[in-house]
Amino acid sequence: VFYIYLLALAFLLIIIQYLSGPKLVEMSMRVRYVSERENPKLHRMVEELSREAGIPKPRVGISELKIPNAFAFGRSKRDARVCVTKGILELLDDDELKAVLGHEISHIKHRDVAIITLLSVIPMICYMLYISFLWGGMFSRDRREAGIEMAVGIIALLMYFVTSLLVMYGSRIREYYADLGSVRLGNHPSKLATALYKLVYGNAKADEHTIRQAAGLKAFFLNDVSRARDEIRELRQIDLDMSGTIDEDELKVLKEKRIKLSLEDRIMELLSSHPNMLKRIKHLASLT
Repeated sequence: VFYIYLLALAFLLIIIQYLSGPKLVEMSMRVRYVSERENPKLHRMVEELSREAGIPKPRVGISELKIPNAFAFGRSKRDARVCVTKGILELLDDDELKAVLGHEISHIKHRDVAIITLLSVIPMICYMLYISFLWGGMFSRDRREAGIEMAVGIIALLMYFVTSLLVMYGSRIREYYADLGSVRLGNHPSKLATALYKLVYGNAKADEHTIRQAAGLKAFFLNDVSRARDEIRELRQIDLDMSGTIDEDELKVLKEKRIKLSLEDRIMELLSSHPNMLKRIKHLASLT
C-alpha cells in the first residue's frame, strides 16, 4: 500500500509541475508579454508561422534575461507562449529570427513540452522508489528483508540514471524535429544554422555569472548555453570565409564532410538535453 501511495505522490507532483509550470517559467525567465502595437514585427512573424503550422497564435513575450536566446512553453497548443530575449532581437536579422521562431512554433505543434514532462515521470518514480527502499532497508529489523529492500533500492537508483539519460535523449530528438519543422515552415536551413552560430557566439561572450544564472533554464533554450564556449571553437571550422554566418555553400561543404566527435564531446552530449551543435548543423546541412 505504501508504494501505491508513493506512485500516486509522484504523479501528483508531475501534475502540479505541469499546471504551475507556465507561471514558474514566466517568473524565472522574467517574461513580459508584448502587444502587437509594441512589437508588430515579432507578432507578424509568430502569426505567419502559426498559420503555416496550423496552430493557434501563441502569446508573444520578451524576456529580460541578458543572454540571447528564445524559448516556448505552455500546457497545450491553445495555452502556448513564444518568447525571445532582448539580446536575440539585437543579434539576428529578420530571416534568422523567423527561423528561430519557426523552431519554437514546431515545439508547440509537436507538443514537446507535454511529451518531455510525461517522460520525466519515469525517472522521478525510480528516484522515489530508490529513496523509499533504501530507507526501508536501513531501518528494517529483518536482515533478509533489509537485504532485499537495499538491492531493490540500488536497482531503482540505476534505473533512475538510465531513464534520465533516455529523457535527455528524447529531448535531443525533439530538438532535431523542431529544426526540421522550422525548415518545413519555409525557413532556409542556412538561416537557422547562422542563427544557432550567432547564438552560440553570443552565449560564449556572456560573463560567468550570466551563464550560471541561465544554466538552470537551459532545457528551455534553443541551445545549451553552458556548452557555448566549447562549441564556438567547433563551429568556426564551418565558417570558411569567417563572415560570422553559415551560408548555403558552407552547408554544402559540411553536408559532404564527415565529422568526428571526441570522447569528451560524446559524453557531454549524452548528458545534455540538446544535441552537439556540430552534429545539429550537419543535420541542417542534410536538409538543403
